[in-house]
Amino acid sequence: NYRYREAIQKWDEALQLTPEDATLYEMKSQVLMSLHEMFPAVHAAEMAIQRNPRSWDAWQTLGRAQLGLGEIALAIRSFQVSLHIFPMNPEVWKEDLSWARKLYEQQKATKTEAVHTLAKVKEHAQESIPDYDFESDEVVAVCAAIAEKEKALSEAKTVVIVSASGTVETVTEKEDCPAAPDETLFIRAR
Repeated sequence: NYRYREAIQKWDEALQLTPEDATLYEMKSQVLMSLHEMFPAVHAAEMAIQRNPRSWDAWQTLGRAQLGLGEIALAIRSFQVSLHIFPMNPEVWKEDLSWARKLYEQQKATKTEAVHTLAKVKEHAQESIPDYDFESDEVVAVCAAIAEKEKALSEAKTVVIVSASGTVETVTEKEDCPAAPDETLFIRAR
């Protein structure tokens, strides 16, 4: 009836009475997966396997919980153990193991594609960085033009002076100007 929380409470009560019952842990794991609580589901399935390592359904449930966590390789191993215990189980063959293998192949293809994409990006990044000749005539000319512009700006310095009384004054300094306009200098900024 989709009353999963109540079911978990009942499984916990039953486990207090019979803590060695693997079936109770396995069923609790299934309910936890229905609630999308995958870590507790994996833990409950592992507890079931500890109590009964020959329980094919506990291994199947563990595999499903591991898939819920994205642990595809571990899930495939769990399904294989389940099939080793009960090889005639068509549900594990047709549904669980085949689905896990498809997911594994997709994961492998995605990783391979990501590696190729990263290699292409790296290769493109190396191609897009031009090889500059810092001693070329163009670079030397640009540096000389920048130096001339900075020289012209440094010869005619513009200074903003804010006095202690709050008056703002813009002054253009020359080489023969005194260092400070007067004693009321508060802030000097360019």
